[in-house]
Amino acid sequence: MKRKNTRTTYSRKPKKKSSVFSAIIVRNLFIGFLIVVVLSVGYHYRSGFAYYLGFKSHFPRNTDVFSEARNLKVLEKNEGKVVGIDVSEYQGKIRWSYVDTLEKKYPLRYVLIRSTVGNDRVDHQFKRNWLGAKENKMIRGAYHYYRPNENSLEQAELFIKTVKLKKGDLPPVLDIEKLPKEQSIERLKIGLRRWLKTVELHYGVRPIIYTGEKYYDDFLKEEFSDYLFWIANYNFYREEIQDNWLFWQFTEKGTVPGIDYNVDVNIYNGDLQQLQFITVE
Repeated sequence: MKRKNTRTTYSRKPKKKSSVFSAIIVRNLFIGFLIVVVLSVGYHYRSGFAYYLGFKSHFPRNTDVFSEARNLKVLEKNEGKVVGIDVSEYQGKIRWSYVDTLEKKYPLRYVLIRSTVGNDRVDHQFKRNWLGAKENKMIRGAYHYYRPNENSLEQAELFIKTVKLKKGDLPPVLDIEKLPKEQSIERLKIGLRRWLKTVELHYGVRPIIYTGEKYYDDFLKEEFSDYLFWIANYNFYREEIQDNWLFWQFTEKGTVPGIDYNVDVNIYNGDLQQLQFITVE
């Protein structure tokens, strides 16, 4: 008996164009979103952009106009708080008599100066900067760059040997930014405590800790809550100092008269009288 061919023949339907149209719509929405973001940012920082693109006659060739506009916004939002800088040998030879204001409007009242690094190195410009800041009548402070894998007591001794604090100077600062490679986090914290206690015992004043915001949140916030912090955060969305920060380093791209290279700019969480209150007596 002959079997009938029961196979069903399917006709090939043409591809739908809806997927193509969907892709176009998504792309256009994305482009539209980017345009809105750019326009919003431009409007938010309009005063800064206008200043740099229209009214500032000269600025360094490497100036990041977006960063500069954001910096102006930060300064405007923290009006009344004291502005200062921090420097090291990376700023070269500073002409201290010219270091006076930021953007010809915000007086620079204080400077934090790198003094020592690890257990064996003094910043090449420390002595010059330490004397220059004093002659320029700026409130000065010294900070030590801590190397996690070196002996903490030796690092403290180097700082004490190098830095002679006088009345009116800021408390010592411990700069911790790196994680250890040869020891645990717990051992690192023990070392930090030793440095802090040794330095406090010598100068009779409790040191300040400098670090980045993430480092602070992850490793220091809980166990070192009895210390005051100087926090670095350059994120564009951060425009006001946090209540629990003593100092805020909000940019590393400041331009200051008398300094040929970009410099870190900081805001103290208070007015000049409050800043003078925390200095060494």
